[in-house]
Amino acid sequence: MFRLAKPEGAYQIELEDVSVPDITSTEVLIRTERTLISRGSEIWRRYVREEAIDPAIMGYSLVGSIAQVGSRVPEFSMGDRVAAVAPHAEWVAVEVVNPKVIPSVVSLPGDVSSEAGTFWPLGTSSTMWMDELDPGDQETVVIMGQGLVGSGCLQALKAKSKARVTAVDAIPARCDLALTLGADATIDVSKEDPVEAIKEATEGEGADYVVYAVGGRSGARAFEQAQDMVRRGGLIQVIGLYEDEKLPLDSGKIQGKRILGGFVDMSKRPQASDRSIQLIAEGKINVEAMITHRFNFKQAAEAYDMLYSRLHECMAVILEWK
Repeated sequence: MFRLAKPEGAYQIELEDVSVPDITSTEVLIRTERTLISRGSEIWRRYVREEAIDPAIMGYSLVGSIAQVGSRVPEFSMGDRVAAVAPHAEWVAVEVVNPKVIPSVVSLPGDVSSEAGTFWPLGTSSTMWMDELDPGDQETVVIMGQGLVGSGCLQALKAKSKARVTAVDAIPARCDLALTLGADATIDVSKEDPVEAIKEATEGEGADYVVYAVGGRSGARAFEQAQDMVRRGGLIQVIGLYEDEKLPLDSGKIQGKRILGGFVDMSKRPQASDRSIQLIAEGKINVEAMITHRFNFKQAAEAYDMLYSRLHECMAVILEWK
């Protein structure tokens, strides 16, 4: 079988031909159909690194069918169609964690396509993050960054709240997509100052909530802007990662404001997992609008290069294995 590998040297993606893994009594063997590339972790924590990366963490989520079931896994059967947190590979062995605690593999209903099912982990995380916010109908929520995480949070929030949501990004196509996904307004930071725009929209008060979902090279500047645009008594929720530098926390600006460091209540993860699948099935997490490119797995190196060097052209990128 083939699996993705990142050898020594930055910007290197290869396919390795290895044996199909054996499973233990608490694992299932899955034949992969589709995988989703997570730009944040896979580009900034894998692709750009000089060191070799363990193939076991080269990946984010997949959908496939169960080909073998461990003797101590009563939840699944041969042929079940599932989504799993797993690496990019034709076949994967996945440990079945107690589904009542932190599900690592979930069954998919028939009305969720293989492509859509790869968004299950993203939908679950987005749902849990947004459950930590409780905006009123007349309050303003700003989501800074409209990559996969920011877009997921936007849709999860709109599914539960009538608050006014403003999406912020530097890529015009992502601002356009945010409107399609339900944002009430967008701010293109390549054309206007987001702090001034939010202050004007809120009559000088600032946003009630700011969700920082930027990360990467723009992260530090965006976090500084988040502190400037949130109102006194408001909350900044920090979700973005991979800045490779310390975020600037201004003690003067943060007085009277709150910061939440990506906290979620893990005891609620099973319920969030179920809601994620429901939102995807109902189109409230609009997967079709988010997917811009599909590659055969043998073109994985091309897909990673595009996500790194031509970000303005793409959003969600799917690898096809079957």
